[in-house]
Amino acid sequence: MGCWLLKSEPDAFSIDDLQHQGQATWDGVRNYQAKNFIAQMQPGDLFLFYHSSCKPPGLAGCGEIISSAYPDRSALDPHSPAFDPRTNADKLPWLCVDVRWREKFPHFVSLNALKTCEPLQHLPLFKRGNRLSVMPLSDNDFACMVELAGGSTSPD
Repeated sequence: MGCWLLKSEPDAFSIDDLQHQGQATWDGVRNYQAKNFIAQMQPGDLFLFYHSSCKPPGLAGCGEIISSAYPDRSALDPHSPAFDPRTNADKLPWLCVDVRWREKFPHFVSLNALKTCEPLQHLPLFKRGNRLSVMPLSDNDFACMVELAGGSTSPD
């Protein structure tokens, strides 16, 4: 099983939205490295839901990947914020996965609080210029972050 960190702007899609819907498609990722990470996701993998581009950014909850990666058709929709005019039905380079809500954390963990946690100092999340919306986590990183948030989901 893999562990991931997925970022979303809460005014576009938040942990509360996922909780309300129960499950959703995680689409709109338009970065090739992040797309390659999505391609590696498998049903049963867990992810931490990170609220980005807000004040403060940080960990809000946890979910589960419930599908393998498949072509992201939101790239074809000119009314979608994820529209990509370089794509067509025969050329869909972007991927998405379906996700399910697991838990909203009892304690929101801000980016600043995460940065003070010594075992997490190696994470690309803290590197300047790293704006990836999808990144892999080790089981230990995942467990450490869930513990900080008072969550109950375990990567075991």
